[in-house]
Amino acid sequence: MRKLTFAMNVTLDGYIAAPGDDLGWSGGDGPDASPNAELFQWWSDRVAATGLALYGRKLWETMSSDWPTADKRPGATPAEIEYARRWCDMPKVVFSSTIGQVDWNARLVTGDAVAEIARLKAGDGGPMDIGGATLAGAAMRAGLIDEYVLVTAPVLVGGGTPFFTRLDGWVNLNLVETRTFPGGLLMTRYETRR
Repeated sequence: MRKLTFAMNVTLDGYIAAPGDDLGWSGGDGPDASPNAELFQWWSDRVAATGLALYGRKLWETMSSDWPTADKRPGATPAEIEYARRWCDMPKVVFSSTIGQVDWNARLVTGDAVAEIARLKAGDGGPMDIGGATLAGAAMRAGLIDEYVLVTAPVLVGGGTPFFTRLDGWVNLNLVETRTFPGGLLMTRYETRR
């Protein structure tokens, strides 16, 4: 059985995007943000170790609008080039009923996301990462997520897209790892208690 991990950058008040899908707080884009090379490398290494990435439509559109060509962008750093190549090489499944096709080593699923995620988990292969609030929320409610990884930024945005969805019952977790990054960022990794 494959392990399924939900891993995202998150604000201290629990959001993966500020109102208007603003991600400027997450590093490099906002007025007070600064790129964090150590954290960027950590995310790149996660991509390299991921056997299969599961994307919801919005996150897919965000990632696929940048990373397929980022390695050819003038001024791209070696770390950005490495990440772009790793991202393109990583197998991906995109869950959407509104887009017609996907590319860059991805396949599209338009049917029952929870059933497909359960099927993928039951198969062989490396670890799976899931991204996107709606898709991850469905997997959370179905009890399919084995691990939660939050990289918490020391910022409050007051609203937006929450990391955690409304649940039907409690999910008990065990803290298995913490790590700090420059700029006051804190990674916490939790396993689901079964």
